[in-house]
Amino acid sequence: MDSVPRGPEQRRPGSSTEPEVLRFGVLGPVRAWRDDEPVATGSPQQRALLAALLLREGRTATAAELIDALWGEEPPSQALAAVRTYASRLRKVLDPGVLLSESGGYAVRGLGEGALDLAAAQELAAEAEKARNTGDLCRAREVLSRALSLWDGETLAGVPGPYAEAQRVRLEEWRLQLLESRLDMDLEQGCHAEAVSELTALTAAHPLRERLRELLMLALYRSGRQAEALAVYADTRRLLADELGVDPRPDLQDLQQRILQADPGLAEPSAPMAEPVAVPVRPAQLPATVPDFTGRASFVRELSDVLASASGAEGQVMAVSALAGIGGVGKTTLAVHVAHGARSAFPDGQLYVDLQGAGARSAEPETVLGSFLRALGTADSAIPDSMEERAALYRSVLDGRKVLVLLDNARDAAQVRPLLPGTAGCAALVTSRVRMVDLAGAHLIDLDVMSPDEALSLFTKIVGEERVASEREAALDVVAACGFLPLAIRIAASRLAARRTWTVSVLAAKLADERRRLDELQAGDLAVKATFELGYGQLEPAQARAFRLLGLADGPDISLAAAAAVLDLPAEDTEDLLESLVDTSLLESAAPGRYRFHDLVRLYARACAERDEQPPSERGAALSRLLDFYLATAAGVYAIERPGDRTVDHLEPTEFPGKEFSDDVNALDWLHSESACILACVRQSLRPGTLRRGVDLLLASKDLAESGASSLSYEAAAFAARDATAAAGDAHAEARARTTLAQVLSRAGRFDEAGTEAEIAIELGNRTRDPWTRGNAHNEQGIIANCKNQRAVSEAHLLEAIAAFRSDGNRPGEASALCNLSRVLVLVGRTTSGIDLVRQGITIYDELGLTFRLANARYALGIALSHAARQVEALNELSTALQTFVENRQRLWEGATHFRIAQVHLSAHRPAQAAQHAEQALTTGSIGGDWMRANILTLLGRSLSALGQTDRARACWRDALTIYEQSAAPEAAELRTLLRPVGAA
Repeated sequence: MDSVPRGPEQRRPGSSTEPEVLRFGVLGPVRAWRDDEPVATGSPQQRALLAALLLREGRTATAAELIDALWGEEPPSQALAAVRTYASRLRKVLDPGVLLSESGGYAVRGLGEGALDLAAAQELAAEAEKARNTGDLCRAREVLSRALSLWDGETLAGVPGPYAEAQRVRLEEWRLQLLESRLDMDLEQGCHAEAVSELTALTAAHPLRERLRELLMLALYRSGRQAEALAVYADTRRLLADELGVDPRPDLQDLQQRILQADPGLAEPSAPMAEPVAVPVRPAQLPATVPDFTGRASFVRELSDVLASASGAEGQVMAVSALAGIGGVGKTTLAVHVAHGARSAFPDGQLYVDLQGAGARSAEPETVLGSFLRALGTADSAIPDSMEERAALYRSVLDGRKVLVLLDNARDAAQVRPLLPGTAGCAALVTSRVRMVDLAGAHLIDLDVMSPDEALSLFTKIVGEERVASEREAALDVVAACGFLPLAIRIAASRLAARRTWTVSVLAAKLADERRRLDELQAGDLAVKATFELGYGQLEPAQARAFRLLGLADGPDISLAAAAAVLDLPAEDTEDLLESLVDTSLLESAAPGRYRFHDLVRLYARACAERDEQPPSERGAALSRLLDFYLATAAGVYAIERPGDRTVDHLEPTEFPGKEFSDDVNALDWLHSESACILACVRQSLRPGTLRRGVDLLLASKDLAESGASSLSYEAAAFAARDATAAAGDAHAEARARTTLAQVLSRAGRFDEAGTEAEIAIELGNRTRDPWTRGNAHNEQGIIANCKNQRAVSEAHLLEAIAAFRSDGNRPGEASALCNLSRVLVLVGRTTSGIDLVRQGITIYDELGLTFRLANARYALGIALSHAARQVEALNELSTALQTFVENRQRLWEGATHFRIAQVHLSAHRPAQAAQHAEQALTTGSIGGDWMRANILTLLGRSLSALGQTDRARACWRDALTIYEQSAAPEAAELRTLLRPVGAA
């Protein structure tokens, strides 16, 4: 049955109780629908008649015109009778009054709005043009994309006759014009990186279309690929000369000169960057302002004036205001309050981040820049890797916008500088414990404690006027005991407000103990500690224990389930305790079921644990339970993802249980959402007593290494594990840590380092006779040797791995080694044996129900089949693998699979498709790091060369050669041959 495409103006089924109107499609096969059910439109000639009438937009077509449209100059003898028969048949299946006979001809009339897809496309195109003329590029691009989505393959597909052919040509030209217009707007909005892949495919399909070549040059240049951009021009000039005997048009020549001159006007979009369609709202990240904000009138006025001067028409420079003061003095509260008041002056959005400057691991600027760029609508694929490039892109995205940036809890000026906007109209508010005298041009404000009147006013707003009015002196005693520090006042007042049986005097008496106030009256960090002591001293014993123990855990936050493990309590009791701590402001609720400490509060909580926790061994026991929870849960996820894998049987035993999952989707969701906490726990556990479990947690969470998002953090944890186990002299744990590190380094393309780690791991594994290490270390060394073109060495290690896995009864491990060995055999010409081996691996995976690892096997089978010149089968296997990698969020394997698909297309002489998949691989990233990137660039160059784009191909090869030479890779020799001038000896 025909599918039912729905244009943007067409109603969806179920959206109304009224029947759907009759609808027609010509932007694809000629079709008709009623109530979303296909209407039979008859033979090709009958559809040609219907198309001719629909395209006349209600005008009458005479019988002679219709005969000419269907058959041209050689109509059959019964042409007129045939036309009448076609018309009669159509009238029977269409609604009454739609196909009319008049003046010896026919017409289609009475169609509803949007009933013809072409008419809907024309209306959308006009709407897009209007939006573009008014400067609303985001709207124009969205509407134009909707218009282009109405095409469903070739226009008037399968419809015969000269009229249909002429209309096909006309409408295809119009579609290309719309596509060029949309791509032009893509570039105006800064989406150049995403556009390269599409433009590469389009220029291959329409090689003589100069506008597409021009857009590709501009997209490549803005993506930092200047050499390729110039190579596109050289290819175009040669193609036009060979095919048409003409030079490129002036616009293309002018663009080439501007690229050669590095014209600054090309580096930025010609219009202010707007948010892409996928992000229809501007960023509004400010935390909620407190409803009981009190005092600070002079500071509010001062800061508001600075922000107003930045956003006003006279603003010439970007404004920066930096608030400094001790912890708990209200810096964040003041900044958020002022930012909310200034929102109307910054209509393009507000960005917010907690830089965690007071903690042991403050936020890295490059991570924050990535988050900001996503919030501003930048696609992940367009975000560069380095901090400098991200900062430059960030400033470019903000150029022409009015955005307020709130940088909370900064460590120092060095952390802040890359996060500052670069142009007038934007402003930044910064809070920090330190005074940023080295932040050039910043408006500095030192925030002191509240005045007595302000402090009393804040206390009254929280507690209530009636309770304070009758005990004013006691209330003054309370705020004085709090040192007039806003956070301390809020904690004390909140406790009183939550306890209706208490009087203000009761609270004042509790706070009268000088042991709880002395530090508060001092300057510096001790004052911060005193502030938190006020709240801590009021906690019930169970609350205080929870506060102390939860502060011991590293990681940005903690889930309710993990907190229950730390406290060794049921989840319900844990939630009650944590929510009570949230009420006292000693803990924050980051999201439903997740909690976090302010970093200074965490430090204070740990100090309390060291001072107060009895017996002292409970501190270690709490962290041990947390480690058990993460290890048991991660092992469960591993077991769900890899049924039959013996790894989980070789992990250290745990006493505290973990979470259980009913399906792999929820299991993977947990693993990725907890990645930062898991890796923090690994690093925290690399100490005597928990060392082996910490290393095993790293093994059990190995999916994080291949996800892309957590790869660098996982690598850092693997290095830390290697160093800690070596220092401890624990050969068993060291062997596992080095094997894991070898796997990480191998996936990053750092084969020499990986080989060293694997070699040591093998020696340690033999000494300790650890079956996990013996199988996995040999398997990894086999992979590494193969990548270094050491086929015999690779085969020997993989045979050892197969034997070790079989001895251990680890069938998934055996399947993995078989698939890896198959790739070695294929590369030495033993293709049939290689295919047999990988099919053995697939059989094992199928029997065990290992969906994810089956994707790796199909990936290997696709490679083997491609070497056997069985391209259709190879593409089927690789496409299936790609879908599984996407579903399992293995982004680096996605990129690797795109590369392999590109190889198959190129071997099948389909260079356009090969180039498109190679571009996808470059954009996505791949297993193998820089080495694989060079492989992809080499393949892309070959594809472009086959398309006649030799200059751009050589630019790709030069980039690849640079990467190979940096690592002394043997592939460099091949690149030098490719880059040798034609005719050279």
